[in-house]
Amino acid sequence: MFEKEIDLLKEDIISSTCELIRIPSVLSDSSSPSMPFGENCNKALEYMLDLGNRLGFRTKNVDGYCGYIEFGEGDELVGIVGHLDVVPEGENWTYPPFSATISKDKIYGRGAIDDKGPVIASLYAMKVVMDTCNITKRVRLILGLNEENDWKCIEYYKKHEEIPKFGFSPDADFPCIYAEKGLLSVYVSSPNLESNIQIIDVDCNQNAINVVPKYCEITLSVDKSISLDDCIHNLQNLVDSHHFSISIHKEFIEKNIFSINSHGVSAHAAHPDLGINAISQALVVLYELFEMYGITNDLLSYFYKNLNLEYNGKSLGIDVQDESGFLTLNVAQLNIQESNLVLGMNLRIPIHTTIDLIKENITASLPSSMAVSFSGEKKALYLPKDNWLIQTLCEVFHKTTGLDATPIAIGGATYARAFPNFVSFGANMPGNKDMCHQIDEFISVDNLMLATKIYANAIYELCKR
Repeated sequence: MFEKEIDLLKEDIISSTCELIRIPSVLSDSSSPSMPFGENCNKALEYMLDLGNRLGFRTKNVDGYCGYIEFGEGDELVGIVGHLDVVPEGENWTYPPFSATISKDKIYGRGAIDDKGPVIASLYAMKVVMDTCNITKRVRLILGLNEENDWKCIEYYKKHEEIPKFGFSPDADFPCIYAEKGLLSVYVSSPNLESNIQIIDVDCNQNAINVVPKYCEITLSVDKSISLDDCIHNLQNLVDSHHFSISIHKEFIEKNIFSINSHGVSAHAAHPDLGINAISQALVVLYELFEMYGITNDLLSYFYKNLNLEYNGKSLGIDVQDESGFLTLNVAQLNIQESNLVLGMNLRIPIHTTIDLIKENITASLPSSMAVSFSGEKKALYLPKDNWLIQTLCEVFHKTTGLDATPIAIGGATYARAFPNFVSFGANMPGNKDMCHQIDEFISVDNLMLATKIYANAIYELCKR
C-alpha cells in the first residue's frame, strides 16, 4: 500500500530531510526558559512543528522541551517517538556535517540516520495515511530534543502530556528490535598524587560517554631527578611495542613538560569493538611507563588490571552473556577534577542481568583509595519475540520489503525506552553499516523512501488493531 502516494512526495521528503539536517541541533547552554536545550534545538523543533502545520496536522510545542504532531480521532493514542537533537559533528568529514550534501543518492549530514531522516519518513508516512484512510485512533509523532544526553525532554513530556498506549521509535534498525541491553555509566576516581612523573592536564575533546574516543591528549610533568630524554625514549619504545597511534610532543621541554597525543577511531559505545579507543591506548603506555619508574598511580593500576583494552565485562570479573550478547564497556572519558583523576566508562548490560549486580561487582573491585559513582542508568527493554507488537511490525516489514523479518537484540539505547509497549523499528536496513554517531553519517535516498513506505503500512496496521 501507499507506494504511489509516497513516490509522489519524494522531492518533498528529500527536501524536508535536508532542511532539518541543516539545523545544527546539538545541545547548548541557554538562558531562555523557552529554549532549555539551546537555540538550535529549538529551531529544529520549530521547523518540524511548522512543517506539520503546513501538511495539515495538529501540533503542539510543549514548553520548548519537546513537541508533537498528531492526526486522527478516538480515545486510543498510537505513538511514534523520535528525536531532533544530534551528537557533535566531529572532525574530518568529507562534506560539511550540517550541509546535507547529496552525493551518489546519499544524504550526508549529522542526524541523517539518527534521527532526522527517520523522523521525516515517519511524518510523511503519517501524511499519506491521514489523507487516504479513515482510522479510529489518534497517531502522534512525539519530538524529543535531549535524547543524546539526559532525556529531560521525554521526562517533561511524561509529566505534562498523554502517554501513548503503544507504538514505535524509528531510532535503530529494521526489521524490529525486541530487546535492548541495560545501560550504566560508571565514574571511578583516585587522587592524582604528586610523583616524579605527574599527569597535569587531560584533553579528550569533551568526548561523549556513549562514543568511543578518537582523541586523547595527556600532559605530563617530569621531575628533574629523571632524565626527560630517557623518559620520552622509554615511552616511545612502549608506544612502538603496542603499535599504537600515539605521538609525543616536547613543546615545553625547558620546563620538563611534554604531552602525548593518542589517536583512535570513533564508534558507538554499543559496539566499542568497532572503534579504536584513544584513551585506553594512552593509559596502557602510561601505566607501563609509571611501572618502569616505580611510580604507583591507583587509577592507572585499576585500569590496566581490570579494563585495559577489553571490550567485554570479563575483565571486571563479570562474565555474563545471554541472547542479547556479552556485557560490553567503553572507556569514554578522562579528566582531572579537584586534584582527582576521573575515568568515565559506559556499560551495556545483557537483558537478564540486573544493574544492581553490576554495581556490586564494580564497587567490590575497587581499592579503598578509589571512589565510584553511577549515572545514566536505564533498565533493559524486552518484549518477547511472540509479542503482538513485535509480530505486527515484523510482518509489515516483510510484506513491504520481501526481506527476512526476524526480530533482533541490540546494545544501543533507543527512544523506544521512553514509553511502555514501545519498540524500535528502523530506519537502518539489514546489512547496512550503522552510521549512527559516525563521521560522514548518511541515509540513502532509497532507504529514506523505503522507510517511509514501511512506516505508512505500520501506522495503518497498528490503527486497525
